[in-house]
Amino acid sequence: MRVGVVGTGALGRHHVRILGELPEADLVGVVDRRAEVARKLAAEHGTRVFASPAELAREVDAAIVAVPTVDHLAVAEPLLEAGVHVLVEKPIASTLDEADRLIELSGDRVLAVGHVEFYNPAVQALLEIGGAPGFVEVERLAAFTPRSLDVDVVLDLMIHDLQILHALDPSPLREVRATGIQVLTDRVDIANVRLELESRCVANLTASRVSAERARKLRVFLRRSYFSLDYQAQSLRGYELVDGNGERTIQPVDRPVERAEPLKVELRHFLASCRGDEVPLVTGEAGRQALATATRILDVVGSSS
Repeated sequence: MRVGVVGTGALGRHHVRILGELPEADLVGVVDRRAEVARKLAAEHGTRVFASPAELAREVDAAIVAVPTVDHLAVAEPLLEAGVHVLVEKPIASTLDEADRLIELSGDRVLAVGHVEFYNPAVQALLEIGGAPGFVEVERLAAFTPRSLDVDVVLDLMIHDLQILHALDPSPLREVRATGIQVLTDRVDIANVRLELESRCVANLTASRVSAERARKLRVFLRRSYFSLDYQAQSLRGYELVDGNGERTIQPVDRPVERAEPLKVELRHFLASCRGDEVPLVTGEAGRQALATATRILDVVGSSS
């Protein structure tokens, strides 16, 4: 499948690297407003530089949009209008109206959203277990970096876990409680959120981009079992309540996880979906749901500050 990448920054260059390695992809070219950066990366991976997304659209079947969030609609629009399948990085757009426009434009083309944590093998193993979660706890802590400072930590980091929460339990939001503070930027850098879904599932999420240590963990309590997921280690440990001989005991549950690079899995799933295969994918609608929850959280944080 002929593929191009628009935006070759911190994340876009990894899309270029992986697509250049995948046998199912023909990396046709890249687009970046920084001409010298684009030329250097294209030469490194044996591909071409295009002047604009519209020019790229004439020669590809699918494209990755890895530009700043504020530019997602402007970049993806000419691609979708030309009939190109698109994977746009998370969050899907700056606003819900822009997300709706992208979904409308996609028509029968694939519109995927780059929630890369969804493709973490440990997350996929957890989703395969099924069952209705009663309580979910998430901790996502990161050290400060000068990237993605155009958005709050909710849209930068927590949105990964919001999308996974909705994948575990797609029921609508019932209640949102949230607090957030600015530390090193003029946007929210630390946030703590309590969500209750219509299913009565409760989720407590903490995200920080100004922490001394990195931590990315999710815990899920089901009716008779508990699972602890470590995103970084790509591990999943579980325990379940077992009835036997008139006694109840808690037994470990073996859930082996085969490690893989989530971004490579994401791109393979995207290309497979473009070919018409049924594979796990974060669709435009799923990306919009995560953005809607994040937007509501930020509204609550803003009203309480």
